[in-house]
Amino acid sequence: MDHLVLNDRPSEGPRPMDQATETPEPRRDLDSVFHSSVARFTGGLSPAALSTAILDWGLHLAGSPMRQAELWHHAWTNAIWASAPLPLSMVEDKRFRSGNWVYPPFAQYRHWFQLTESWWSHATDPIDGVNPTHQRIVAFAARQMLDMLSPANTALSNPDVQFQTWRTGGRNLVDGLSNWLVDANRLMTTGALNNPAFTVGKTLAVTEGDVVYRNTLIELIRYRPTQRHVYREPILIVPAWIMKYYILDLSPSNSLVAWLRDQGFEVYVISWKNPDADDAELGLEDYLELGLGAALDAIAPTAESRVHAVGYCLGGTLLSASVAACARDGDPRIATVTLLAAQVDFTEPGELSLFINESQVAFLEDMMATQGYMRADQMAGAFRMLRSNDLIWSRVIRHYLLGERTQMNELMAWNADATRMPARMHSEYLRQMFLENRLAKGQFKVGGRPIALTDISVPIFAVATEKDHVSPWRSVYKIGLLTDTDVTFCLTAGGHNGGIVSEPGHPRRHHRIGLKSEGNLFVSADQWYETTSEIAGSWWPSWADWLKARSEGCRFVTSAPDQSLGPAPGTYVFQ
Repeated sequence: MDHLVLNDRPSEGPRPMDQATETPEPRRDLDSVFHSSVARFTGGLSPAALSTAILDWGLHLAGSPMRQAELWHHAWTNAIWASAPLPLSMVEDKRFRSGNWVYPPFAQYRHWFQLTESWWSHATDPIDGVNPTHQRIVAFAARQMLDMLSPANTALSNPDVQFQTWRTGGRNLVDGLSNWLVDANRLMTTGALNNPAFTVGKTLAVTEGDVVYRNTLIELIRYRPTQRHVYREPILIVPAWIMKYYILDLSPSNSLVAWLRDQGFEVYVISWKNPDADDAELGLEDYLELGLGAALDAIAPTAESRVHAVGYCLGGTLLSASVAACARDGDPRIATVTLLAAQVDFTEPGELSLFINESQVAFLEDMMATQGYMRADQMAGAFRMLRSNDLIWSRVIRHYLLGERTQMNELMAWNADATRMPARMHSEYLRQMFLENRLAKGQFKVGGRPIALTDISVPIFAVATEKDHVSPWRSVYKIGLLTDTDVTFCLTAGGHNGGIVSEPGHPRRHHRIGLKSEGNLFVSADQWYETTSEIAGSWWPSWADWLKARSEGCRFVTSAPDQSLGPAPGTYVFQ
Protein backbone atom coordinates (compact mmCIF):
# COMPACT_ATOMS: atom_id res chain seq x y z
CA MET A 1 0.00 0.00 0.00
CA ASP A 2 1.32 3.42 -0.92
CA HIS A 3 -0.51 5.39 1.75
CA LEU A 4 -0.83 3.17 4.79
CA VAL A 5 1.52 0.41 5.92
CA LEU A 6 -0.53 -1.94 8.06
CA ASN A 7 1.18 -5.30 8.05
CA ASP A 8 4.72 -4.69 9.28
CA ARG A 9 4.85 -7.68 11.60
CA PRO A 10 7.72 -8.36 13.99
CA SER A 11 9.95 -11.35 13.35
CA GLU A 12 9.50 -14.53 15.30
CA GLY A 13 11.34 -14.96 18.56
CA PRO A 14 11.01 -14.25 22.27
CA ARG A 15 8.78 -11.28 23.01
CA PRO A 16 10.34 -8.25 24.71
CA MET A 17 9.09 -7.43 28.16
CA ASP A 18 7.07 -4.44 26.91
CA GLN A 19 5.07 -6.77 24.66
CA ALA A 20 4.33 -9.40 27.28
CA THR A 21 0.62 -8.79 26.89
CA GLU A 22 0.54 -9.45 23.15
CA THR A 23 -1.86 -12.16 22.00
CA PRO A 24 -0.36 -15.54 22.92
CA GLU A 25 0.13 -18.23 20.35
CA PRO A 26 -2.75 -20.74 20.34
CA ARG A 27 -2.00 -23.99 22.16
CA ARG A 28 -2.75 -27.37 20.66
CA ASP A 29 -1.91 -29.63 23.56
CA LEU A 30 -3.95 -31.93 25.79
CA ASP A 31 -5.25 -28.99 27.84
CA SER A 32 -6.63 -27.17 24.82
CA VAL A 33 -8.27 -30.35 23.51
CA PHE A 34 -9.84 -30.96 26.91
CA HIS A 35 -11.12 -27.37 27.15
CA SER A 36 -12.55 -27.61 23.67
CA SER A 37 -14.42 -30.77 24.63
CA VAL A 38 -15.83 -29.08 27.73
CA ALA A 39 -16.93 -26.12 25.60
CA ARG A 40 -19.25 -28.38 23.63
CA PHE A 41 -21.31 -28.87 26.80
CA THR A 42 -21.08 -25.31 28.16
CA GLY A 43 -21.87 -23.37 25.00
CA GLY A 44 -18.35 -21.96 24.94
CA LEU A 45 -18.57 -20.51 28.47
CA SER A 46 -15.70 -21.09 30.88
CA PRO A 47 -16.75 -23.07 33.98
CA ALA A 48 -13.74 -21.65 35.81
CA ALA A 49 -14.90 -18.07 35.25
CA LEU A 50 -18.34 -18.82 36.68
CA SER A 51 -16.95 -20.88 39.57
CA THR A 52 -14.52 -18.11 40.53
CA ALA A 53 -17.32 -15.55 40.58
CA ILE A 54 -19.60 -17.77 42.68
CA LEU A 55 -16.77 -18.54 45.11
CA ASP A 56 -15.96 -14.85 45.53
CA TRP A 57 -19.62 -14.00 46.14
CA GLY A 58 -20.24 -17.01 48.40
CA LEU A 59 -17.22 -16.43 50.64
CA HIS A 60 -18.05 -12.76 51.16
CA LEU A 61 -21.71 -13.58 51.81
CA ALA A 62 -20.63 -16.18 54.38
CA GLY A 63 -18.59 -13.50 56.12
CA SER A 64 -21.42 -10.92 56.15
CA PRO A 65 -23.82 -11.77 59.01
CA MET A 66 -25.82 -8.56 58.49
CA ARG A 67 -26.50 -9.42 54.85
CA GLN A 68 -27.42 -12.97 55.88
CA ALA A 69 -29.89 -11.58 58.41
CA GLU A 70 -31.41 -9.36 55.72
CA LEU A 71 -31.82 -12.33 53.40
CA TRP A 72 -33.43 -14.45 56.16
CA HIS A 73 -35.83 -11.57 56.87
CA HIS A 74 -36.58 -11.22 53.16
CA ALA A 75 -37.24 -14.96 52.89
CA TRP A 76 -39.55 -14.84 55.93
CA THR A 77 -41.43 -11.88 54.45
CA ASN A 78 -41.78 -13.72 51.15
CA ALA A 79 -43.15 -16.77 52.97
CA ILE A 80 -45.81 -14.58 54.57
CA TRP A 81 -46.65 -13.00 51.23
CA ALA A 82 -46.79 -16.41 49.58
CA SER A 83 -49.54 -17.53 51.96
CA ALA A 84 -51.40 -14.20 51.93
CA PRO A 85 -54.16 -13.27 49.46
CA LEU A 86 -52.76 -12.37 46.07
CA PRO A 87 -52.23 -8.65 45.44
CA LEU A 88 -54.58 -7.00 43.00
CA SER A 89 -51.77 -5.53 40.90
CA MET A 90 -49.28 -7.69 39.00
CA VAL A 91 -45.59 -6.96 38.67
CA GLU A 92 -44.95 -5.88 35.07
CA ASP A 93 -43.54 -8.90 33.23
CA LYS A 94 -44.23 -9.77 29.61
CA ARG A 95 -44.23 -13.47 30.44
CA PHE A 96 -47.35 -13.07 32.59
CA ARG A 97 -49.28 -10.35 30.77
CA SER A 98 -51.94 -12.78 29.54
CA GLY A 99 -55.24 -12.50 31.44
CA ASN A 100 -55.16 -16.24 32.03
CA TRP A 101 -52.53 -15.77 34.75
CA VAL A 102 -55.14 -14.34 37.16
CA TYR A 103 -56.82 -17.73 37.57
CA PRO A 104 -55.74 -20.25 40.23
CA PRO A 105 -53.49 -22.15 40.48
CA PHE A 106 -51.58 -20.23 37.79
CA ALA A 107 -51.81 -16.96 39.71
CA GLN A 108 -50.11 -18.67 42.66
CA TYR A 109 -47.39 -20.07 40.41
CA ARG A 110 -46.71 -16.61 39.04
CA HIS A 111 -46.81 -15.05 42.52
CA TRP A 112 -44.41 -17.57 44.06
CA PHE A 113 -42.03 -17.26 41.13
CA GLN A 114 -41.92 -13.47 41.35
CA LEU A 115 -41.26 -13.64 45.10
CA THR A 116 -38.36 -15.99 44.39
CA GLU A 117 -37.03 -13.60 41.75
CA SER A 118 -37.24 -10.77 44.27
CA TRP A 119 -35.23 -12.75 46.84
CA TRP A 120 -32.49 -13.68 44.39
CA SER A 121 -32.30 -10.12 43.12
CA HIS A 122 -31.65 -8.98 46.68
CA ALA A 123 -29.21 -11.84 47.34
CA THR A 124 -27.07 -10.92 44.34
CA ASP A 125 -26.94 -7.20 45.12
CA PRO A 126 -23.39 -5.85 45.63
CA ILE A 127 -21.60 -7.06 48.77
CA ASP A 128 -18.63 -5.21 50.23
CA GLY A 129 -15.41 -6.80 49.04
CA VAL A 130 -16.86 -8.75 46.09
CA ASN A 131 -15.29 -7.99 42.73
CA PRO A 132 -17.99 -5.97 40.87
CA THR A 133 -17.59 -8.12 37.76
CA HIS A 134 -18.02 -11.28 39.84
CA GLN A 135 -21.15 -9.81 41.42
CA ARG A 136 -22.64 -9.08 37.98
CA ILE A 137 -21.76 -12.58 36.77
CA VAL A 138 -23.51 -14.18 39.77
CA ALA A 139 -26.56 -11.94 39.30
CA PHE A 140 -26.63 -12.83 35.60
CA ALA A 141 -26.30 -16.56 36.31
CA ALA A 142 -29.10 -16.39 38.88
CA ARG A 143 -31.31 -14.60 36.40
CA GLN A 144 -30.59 -17.23 33.74
CA MET A 145 -31.46 -20.00 36.19
CA LEU A 146 -34.72 -18.33 37.17
CA ASP A 147 -35.66 -17.57 33.58
CA MET A 148 -35.27 -21.27 32.82
CA LEU A 149 -37.46 -22.24 35.80
CA SER A 150 -40.25 -19.78 35.02
CA PRO A 151 -43.72 -21.36 35.20
CA ALA A 152 -44.36 -19.87 31.77
CA ASN A 153 -41.90 -22.35 30.24
CA THR A 154 -43.73 -25.61 30.95
CA ALA A 155 -47.02 -26.92 29.61
CA LEU A 156 -48.29 -27.94 33.08
CA SER A 157 -47.86 -24.50 34.67
CA ASN A 158 -48.61 -22.17 31.75
CA PRO A 159 -52.34 -21.41 31.51
CA ASP A 160 -52.09 -20.26 27.89
CA VAL A 161 -50.67 -23.64 26.91
CA GLN A 162 -53.29 -25.45 29.03
CA PHE A 163 -56.18 -23.57 27.40
CA GLN A 164 -54.69 -24.01 23.93
CA THR A 165 -54.32 -27.75 24.54
CA TRP A 166 -57.93 -27.99 25.72
CA ARG A 167 -59.21 -25.89 22.79
CA THR A 168 -57.32 -27.84 20.09
CA GLY A 169 -57.52 -31.27 21.66
CA GLY A 170 -53.73 -31.39 21.98
CA ARG A 171 -53.07 -30.39 18.38
CA ASN A 172 -50.80 -27.58 19.56
CA LEU A 173 -48.41 -30.08 21.18
CA VAL A 174 -48.32 -32.18 18.00
CA ASP A 175 -47.60 -29.05 15.94
CA GLY A 176 -45.00 -27.99 18.49
CA LEU A 177 -43.19 -31.30 18.20
CA SER A 178 -43.26 -30.95 14.41
CA ASN A 179 -41.81 -27.44 14.69
CA TRP A 180 -39.07 -28.71 16.95
CA LEU A 181 -38.15 -31.53 14.57
CA VAL A 182 -37.98 -29.11 11.61
CA ASP A 183 -35.79 -26.66 13.55
CA ALA A 184 -33.51 -29.39 14.86
CA ASN A 185 -33.04 -30.75 11.35
CA ARG A 186 -32.20 -27.30 9.98
CA LEU A 187 -29.67 -26.68 12.74
CA MET A 188 -27.97 -30.02 12.12
CA THR A 189 -27.87 -29.65 8.34
CA THR A 190 -27.32 -25.90 7.75
CA GLY A 191 -26.43 -24.58 11.22
CA ALA A 192 -29.16 -21.92 11.01
CA LEU A 193 -32.93 -21.57 11.13
CA ASN A 194 -33.14 -20.43 7.51
CA ASN A 195 -36.39 -19.59 5.77
CA PRO A 196 -36.65 -20.10 2.00
CA ALA A 197 -39.02 -17.11 1.74
CA PHE A 198 -36.02 -14.85 2.42
CA THR A 199 -33.24 -15.58 -0.05
CA VAL A 200 -30.13 -13.48 -0.58
CA GLY A 201 -30.05 -12.11 -4.11
CA LYS A 202 -33.78 -12.71 -4.64
CA THR A 203 -35.69 -11.15 -1.77
CA LEU A 204 -32.75 -9.84 0.29
CA ALA A 205 -29.75 -7.79 -0.89
CA VAL A 206 -31.33 -6.96 -4.25
CA THR A 207 -30.08 -3.40 -4.80
CA GLU A 208 -28.40 -3.33 -8.21
CA GLY A 209 -24.62 -3.28 -8.00
CA ASP A 210 -21.36 -4.92 -9.01
CA VAL A 211 -18.37 -6.52 -7.34
CA VAL A 212 -15.53 -4.22 -8.42
CA TYR A 213 -12.71 -5.67 -6.32
CA ARG A 214 -11.97 -9.01 -4.70
CA ASN A 215 -9.13 -10.43 -2.64
CA THR A 216 -8.79 -13.34 -0.21
CA LEU A 217 -10.73 -11.51 2.51
CA ILE A 218 -13.25 -9.12 0.94
CA GLU A 219 -15.44 -8.40 -2.02
CA LEU A 220 -16.03 -4.70 -2.63
CA ILE A 221 -19.50 -3.96 -3.94
CA ARG A 222 -20.34 -0.75 -5.81
CA TYR A 223 -24.02 0.10 -6.13
CA ARG A 224 -25.13 1.54 -9.44
CA PRO A 225 -26.07 5.22 -9.08
CA THR A 226 -29.56 6.31 -10.11
CA GLN A 227 -28.44 9.86 -10.93
CA ARG A 228 -25.96 11.10 -13.53
CA HIS A 229 -24.29 13.44 -11.03
CA VAL A 230 -23.30 12.30 -7.56
CA TYR A 231 -21.51 13.94 -4.67
CA ARG A 232 -17.78 14.03 -5.23
CA GLU A 233 -16.89 11.84 -2.22
CA PRO A 234 -18.15 8.23 -2.42
CA ILE A 235 -19.35 6.44 0.71
CA LEU A 236 -17.45 3.35 1.88
CA ILE A 237 -19.35 1.22 4.41
CA VAL A 238 -17.39 -1.17 6.64
CA PRO A 239 -19.73 -3.71 8.31
CA ALA A 240 -18.70 -5.82 11.26
CA TRP A 241 -16.94 -9.04 10.28
CA ILE A 242 -19.34 -10.98 12.52
CA MET A 243 -22.31 -10.09 10.31
CA LYS A 244 -23.33 -10.39 6.68
CA TYR A 245 -23.16 -6.96 5.08
CA TYR A 246 -26.74 -6.99 3.76
CA ILE A 247 -28.12 -5.86 7.12
CA LEU A 248 -27.82 -2.49 5.32
CA ASP A 249 -29.51 -3.80 2.16
CA LEU A 250 -32.36 -5.97 3.43
CA SER A 251 -35.21 -5.03 1.09
CA PRO A 252 -35.97 -2.08 -1.21
CA SER A 253 -38.16 -0.49 1.48
CA ASN A 254 -35.51 -0.43 4.23
CA SER A 255 -32.17 -0.59 2.40
CA LEU A 256 -29.77 2.04 3.70
CA VAL A 257 -27.47 1.66 0.69
CA ALA A 258 -30.35 2.10 -1.76
CA TRP A 259 -31.58 5.15 0.15
CA LEU A 260 -28.12 6.75 0.14
CA ARG A 261 -27.79 5.98 -3.57
CA ASP A 262 -31.06 7.78 -4.24
CA GLN A 263 -29.82 10.77 -2.24
CA GLY A 264 -27.07 11.24 -4.82
CA PHE A 265 -24.17 9.31 -3.29
CA GLU A 266 -21.96 6.65 -4.88
CA VAL A 267 -22.02 3.81 -2.33
CA TYR A 268 -19.51 1.02 -1.75
CA VAL A 269 -19.82 -1.79 0.82
CA ILE A 270 -17.30 -4.36 2.02
CA SER A 271 -18.56 -7.94 2.01
CA TRP A 272 -16.31 -10.03 4.28
CA LYS A 273 -15.37 -13.59 3.48
CA ASN A 274 -16.81 -16.15 5.91
CA PRO A 275 -13.56 -17.67 7.25
CA ASP A 276 -12.83 -21.37 7.68
CA ALA A 277 -10.01 -23.39 9.23
CA ASP A 278 -7.57 -22.27 6.51
CA ASP A 279 -8.01 -18.67 7.71
CA ALA A 280 -7.17 -19.39 11.36
CA GLU A 281 -4.08 -17.15 11.35
CA LEU A 282 -5.79 -14.05 9.93
CA GLY A 283 -5.49 -11.27 12.52
CA LEU A 284 -6.46 -7.67 13.09
CA GLU A 285 -3.61 -6.45 10.89
CA ASP A 286 -4.94 -8.56 8.01
CA TYR A 287 -8.43 -7.13 8.41
CA LEU A 288 -6.97 -3.63 8.39
CA GLU A 289 -4.75 -4.22 5.37
CA LEU A 290 -6.69 -6.70 3.22
CA GLY A 291 -10.05 -5.31 4.30
CA LEU A 292 -10.35 -1.59 4.86
CA GLY A 293 -6.95 -0.67 3.42
CA ALA A 294 -7.50 -2.58 0.17
CA ALA A 295 -11.02 -1.16 -0.25
CA LEU A 296 -9.75 2.37 0.30
CA ASP A 297 -6.99 1.85 -2.29
CA ALA A 298 -9.54 0.58 -4.82
CA ILE A 299 -11.90 3.52 -4.34
CA ALA A 300 -9.42 6.34 -3.72
CA PRO A 301 -6.11 5.42 -5.40
CA THR A 302 -4.58 8.92 -5.15
CA ALA A 303 -3.91 11.32 -2.29
CA GLU A 304 -6.32 13.80 -3.89
CA SER A 305 -9.25 11.37 -3.53
CA ARG A 306 -11.67 11.71 -0.63
CA VAL A 307 -14.06 9.17 0.91
CA HIS A 308 -16.89 9.35 3.43
CA ALA A 309 -16.05 6.32 5.62
CA VAL A 310 -18.81 4.54 7.57
CA GLY A 311 -18.29 1.76 10.13
CA TYR A 312 -21.01 -0.37 11.69
CA CYS A 313 -20.52 -2.08 15.07
CA LEU A 314 -17.10 -3.78 15.10
CA GLY A 315 -16.56 -2.36 11.64
CA GLY A 316 -16.69 1.06 13.26
CA THR A 317 -14.03 0.06 15.79
CA LEU A 318 -11.83 -1.17 12.93
CA LEU A 319 -12.51 2.03 10.98
CA SER A 320 -11.55 4.20 13.96
CA ALA A 321 -8.19 2.45 14.21
CA SER A 322 -7.60 2.83 10.48
CA VAL A 323 -8.51 6.53 10.44
CA ALA A 324 -6.19 7.17 13.40
CA ALA A 325 -3.41 5.39 11.47
CA CYS A 326 -4.14 7.52 8.40
CA ALA A 327 -3.89 10.64 10.55
CA ARG A 328 -0.60 9.45 12.03
CA ASP A 329 0.86 8.75 8.59
CA GLY A 330 -0.48 11.87 6.86
CA ASP A 331 -2.93 10.00 4.60
CA PRO A 332 -5.63 12.57 3.68
CA ARG A 333 -8.13 10.34 1.87
CA ILE A 334 -10.76 10.10 4.65
CA ALA A 335 -13.09 13.12 4.43
CA THR A 336 -15.50 12.21 7.24
CA VAL A 337 -16.10 9.32 9.64
CA THR A 338 -19.51 7.89 10.58
CA LEU A 339 -19.73 5.33 13.38
CA LEU A 340 -22.93 3.30 13.65
CA ALA A 341 -23.40 1.66 17.09
CA ALA A 342 -19.63 1.35 17.38
CA GLN A 343 -17.46 1.52 20.49
CA VAL A 344 -13.89 2.76 20.76
CA ASP A 345 -13.75 2.52 24.56
CA PHE A 346 -14.62 -0.80 26.21
CA THR A 347 -14.69 0.07 29.89
CA GLU A 348 -18.51 0.01 29.81
CA PRO A 349 -19.47 -2.54 27.13
CA GLY A 350 -22.65 -3.62 28.90
CA GLU A 351 -23.55 -7.15 29.92
CA LEU A 352 -21.47 -8.57 27.09
CA SER A 353 -18.46 -7.90 29.33
CA LEU A 354 -19.67 -10.74 31.58
CA PHE A 355 -18.50 -13.16 28.89
CA ILE A 356 -15.09 -11.56 28.44
CA ASN A 357 -12.38 -11.96 31.09
CA GLU A 358 -8.97 -13.63 31.15
CA SER A 359 -10.39 -17.05 32.04
CA GLN A 360 -13.08 -16.84 29.37
CA VAL A 361 -10.75 -15.61 26.63
CA ALA A 362 -8.16 -18.31 27.40
CA PHE A 363 -10.96 -20.89 27.26
CA LEU A 364 -12.13 -19.55 23.88
CA GLU A 365 -8.58 -19.58 22.54
CA ASP A 366 -8.20 -23.26 23.41
CA MET A 367 -11.57 -24.01 21.85
CA MET A 368 -10.68 -22.15 18.64
CA ALA A 369 -7.24 -23.77 18.46
CA THR A 370 -8.83 -27.13 17.68
CA GLN A 371 -11.11 -25.84 14.90
CA GLY A 372 -9.35 -22.70 13.61
CA TYR A 373 -12.30 -20.34 14.03
CA MET A 374 -15.21 -19.37 16.21
CA ARG A 375 -18.40 -20.99 14.96
CA ALA A 376 -21.43 -18.80 14.44
CA ASP A 377 -23.58 -20.73 16.90
CA GLN A 378 -20.87 -20.55 19.59
CA MET A 379 -20.75 -16.78 19.29
CA ALA A 380 -24.50 -16.28 18.99
CA GLY A 381 -25.14 -18.16 22.24
CA ALA A 382 -23.79 -15.32 24.37
CA PHE A 383 -25.96 -12.75 22.59
CA ARG A 384 -29.07 -14.88 23.03
CA MET A 385 -28.38 -15.30 26.74
CA LEU A 386 -28.31 -11.51 27.18
CA ARG A 387 -32.00 -11.51 26.25
CA SER A 388 -32.97 -15.08 27.04
CA ASN A 389 -36.64 -14.32 27.67
CA ASP A 390 -37.06 -12.69 24.25
CA LEU A 391 -34.68 -14.83 22.19
CA ILE A 392 -34.91 -18.27 23.81
CA TRP A 393 -37.86 -18.91 26.13
CA SER A 394 -40.53 -16.92 24.30
CA ARG A 395 -39.58 -18.93 21.20
CA VAL A 396 -39.84 -22.22 23.10
CA ILE A 397 -43.31 -21.31 24.37
CA ARG A 398 -44.68 -20.02 21.07
CA HIS A 399 -43.15 -22.56 18.69
CA TYR A 400 -43.02 -25.77 20.73
CA LEU A 401 -45.77 -25.48 23.38
CA LEU A 402 -48.40 -23.35 21.63
CA GLY A 403 -47.56 -24.90 18.25
CA GLU A 404 -47.46 -21.52 16.50
CA ARG A 405 -44.84 -19.90 14.30
CA THR A 406 -43.47 -16.38 14.61
CA GLN A 407 -43.79 -14.66 11.26
CA MET A 408 -40.22 -14.20 10.05
CA ASN A 409 -39.14 -10.86 8.63
CA GLU A 410 -36.06 -9.64 6.79
CA LEU A 411 -34.18 -8.73 9.95
CA MET A 412 -34.81 -12.13 11.55
CA ALA A 413 -33.69 -13.90 8.37
CA TRP A 414 -30.48 -11.87 8.31
CA ASN A 415 -29.87 -12.59 11.98
CA ALA A 416 -30.05 -16.33 11.29
CA ASP A 417 -27.41 -15.98 8.55
CA ALA A 418 -24.47 -15.75 10.95
CA THR A 419 -20.75 -15.85 10.24
CA ARG A 420 -17.57 -17.32 11.69
CA MET A 421 -14.45 -15.54 12.93
CA PRO A 422 -10.78 -16.55 12.51
CA ALA A 423 -9.15 -17.76 15.71
CA ARG A 424 -6.35 -15.17 15.72
CA MET A 425 -8.63 -12.25 14.83
CA HIS A 426 -11.13 -13.12 17.56
CA SER A 427 -8.41 -13.61 20.15
CA GLU A 428 -6.63 -10.36 19.28
CA TYR A 429 -9.86 -8.40 19.28
CA LEU A 430 -11.02 -9.72 22.65
CA ARG A 431 -7.65 -9.19 24.29
CA GLN A 432 -6.54 -5.90 22.79
CA MET A 433 -9.91 -4.17 22.66
CA PHE A 434 -12.09 -5.65 25.42
CA LEU A 435 -9.62 -6.83 28.02
CA GLU A 436 -6.88 -4.22 27.64
CA ASN A 437 -8.80 -1.33 25.99
CA ARG A 438 -5.70 -0.44 23.98
CA LEU A 439 -7.47 1.66 21.33
CA ALA A 440 -8.81 4.12 23.91
CA LYS A 441 -5.47 4.19 25.78
CA GLY A 442 -3.36 4.96 22.72
CA GLN A 443 -1.60 1.60 22.98
CA PHE A 444 -3.09 -0.17 19.93
CA LYS A 445 -0.50 -0.70 17.21
CA VAL A 446 -0.98 -0.48 13.46
CA GLY A 447 2.01 -1.34 11.33
CA GLY A 448 4.06 -1.94 14.47
CA ARG A 449 3.53 1.59 15.84
CA PRO A 450 0.90 2.88 18.27
CA ILE A 451 -1.97 5.08 17.11
CA ALA A 452 -4.02 7.67 19.00
CA LEU A 453 -7.67 8.59 18.49
CA THR A 454 -6.76 12.17 19.38
CA ASP A 455 -4.90 12.38 16.04
CA ILE A 456 -8.21 12.16 14.15
CA SER A 457 -9.01 15.61 12.76
CA VAL A 458 -11.86 14.88 10.34
CA PRO A 459 -15.47 15.41 11.51
CA ILE A 460 -17.24 12.45 13.09
CA PHE A 461 -20.93 11.51 13.07
CA ALA A 462 -21.60 8.91 15.78
CA VAL A 463 -24.94 7.08 16.00
CA ALA A 464 -26.05 5.14 19.08
CA THR A 465 -29.33 3.40 19.86
CA GLU A 466 -31.34 3.69 23.05
CA LYS A 467 -31.87 -0.04 23.66
CA ASP A 468 -28.53 -1.38 22.51
CA HIS A 469 -27.41 -4.49 24.43
CA VAL A 470 -24.21 -4.82 22.40
CA SER A 471 -22.91 -1.24 22.22
CA PRO A 472 -24.59 0.69 25.07
CA TRP A 473 -25.19 4.26 23.99
CA ARG A 474 -23.30 5.82 26.90
CA SER A 475 -20.25 3.82 25.83
CA VAL A 476 -20.62 4.95 22.20
CA TYR A 477 -20.96 8.54 23.46
CA LYS A 478 -17.35 8.46 24.71
CA ILE A 479 -16.06 9.11 21.18
CA GLY A 480 -16.52 12.79 22.02
CA LEU A 481 -14.29 12.41 25.06
CA LEU A 482 -11.52 10.51 23.28
CA THR A 483 -11.11 12.65 20.14
CA ASP A 484 -10.14 16.28 19.52
CA THR A 485 -12.36 16.98 16.54
CA ASP A 486 -15.96 17.96 15.78
CA VAL A 487 -18.27 15.14 16.88
CA THR A 488 -21.96 15.08 16.01
CA PHE A 489 -23.66 12.58 18.30
CA CYS A 490 -27.03 11.10 17.38
CA LEU A 491 -29.10 8.91 19.70
CA THR A 492 -31.96 7.09 18.00
CA ALA A 493 -34.82 4.89 19.14
CA GLY A 494 -34.51 1.11 18.81
CA GLY A 495 -31.89 -1.53 19.40
CA HIS A 496 -28.50 -2.43 17.98
CA ASN A 497 -29.88 -3.40 14.56
CA GLY A 498 -33.44 -2.08 14.48
CA GLY A 499 -32.31 1.40 15.49
CA ILE A 500 -29.84 1.57 12.60
CA VAL A 501 -32.19 0.05 10.01
CA SER A 502 -34.69 2.83 10.66
CA GLU A 503 -35.83 4.16 7.31
CA PRO A 504 -37.92 7.36 6.93
CA GLY A 505 -41.55 6.53 7.59
CA HIS A 506 -40.72 3.81 10.11
CA PRO A 507 -43.35 4.08 12.87
CA ARG A 508 -42.50 5.25 16.39
CA ARG A 509 -39.02 6.46 15.52
CA HIS A 510 -37.29 9.51 16.97
CA HIS A 511 -33.76 10.74 17.56
CA ARG A 512 -31.70 13.33 19.36
CA ILE A 513 -28.75 15.05 17.77
CA GLY A 514 -26.11 17.46 19.02
CA LEU A 515 -22.69 18.81 18.04
CA LYS A 516 -19.57 18.95 20.20
CA SER A 517 -17.12 21.23 18.43
CA GLU A 518 -13.39 20.96 18.89
CA GLY A 519 -12.49 22.85 22.05
CA ASN A 520 -15.94 22.63 23.65
CA LEU A 521 -16.18 21.55 27.27
CA PHE A 522 -17.19 17.95 27.82
CA VAL A 523 -20.82 17.26 28.72
CA SER A 524 -21.76 13.99 30.42
CA ALA A 525 -23.99 11.54 28.57
CA ASP A 526 -26.91 11.99 30.97
CA GLN A 527 -26.65 15.77 30.85
CA TRP A 528 -26.52 15.67 27.06
CA TYR A 529 -29.67 13.53 27.02
CA GLU A 530 -31.56 15.90 29.32
CA THR A 531 -30.64 19.01 27.35
CA THR A 532 -31.03 17.68 23.79
CA SER A 533 -34.48 17.87 22.25
CA GLU A 534 -36.16 14.86 20.70
CA ILE A 535 -36.79 14.96 16.95
CA ALA A 536 -39.58 12.87 15.46
CA GLY A 537 -38.75 10.49 12.64
CA SER A 538 -35.74 8.63 11.25
CA TRP A 539 -32.16 9.79 11.75
CA TRP A 540 -31.26 9.01 8.13
CA PRO A 541 -32.22 12.44 6.68
CA SER A 542 -30.27 14.26 9.42
CA TRP A 543 -27.20 12.19 8.58
CA ALA A 544 -27.60 12.73 4.82
CA ASP A 545 -27.77 16.50 5.38
CA TRP A 546 -24.58 16.24 7.46
CA LEU A 547 -22.79 14.33 4.68
CA LYS A 548 -23.96 16.71 1.95
CA ALA A 549 -22.74 19.72 3.93
CA ARG A 550 -19.28 18.14 4.04
CA SER A 551 -19.11 17.13 0.38
CA GLU A 552 -17.21 19.24 -2.15
CA GLY A 553 -19.60 19.53 -5.05
CA CYS A 554 -20.72 16.90 -7.55
CA ARG A 555 -19.21 14.90 -10.36
CA PHE A 556 -20.47 13.01 -13.39
CA VAL A 557 -20.66 9.23 -13.05
CA THR A 558 -21.84 6.33 -15.18
CA SER A 559 -24.19 3.73 -13.77
CA ALA A 560 -22.15 0.68 -14.80
CA PRO A 561 -18.59 0.35 -13.45
CA ASP A 562 -15.55 0.30 -15.73
CA GLN A 563 -14.94 -3.32 -14.75
CA SER A 564 -17.24 -5.75 -12.99
CA LEU A 565 -16.27 -9.06 -11.38
CA GLY A 566 -19.92 -10.06 -11.18
CA PRO A 567 -23.24 -8.69 -9.99
CA ALA A 568 -24.09 -7.89 -6.38
CA PRO A 569 -24.46 -9.44 -3.86
CA GLY A 570 -21.27 -11.22 -4.95
CA THR A 571 -20.09 -14.68 -3.89
CA TYR A 572 -18.63 -14.26 -0.38
CA VAL A 573 -22.07 -13.55 1.09
CA PHE A 574 -23.16 -17.12 0.26
CA GLN A 575 -20.32 -18.84 2.15
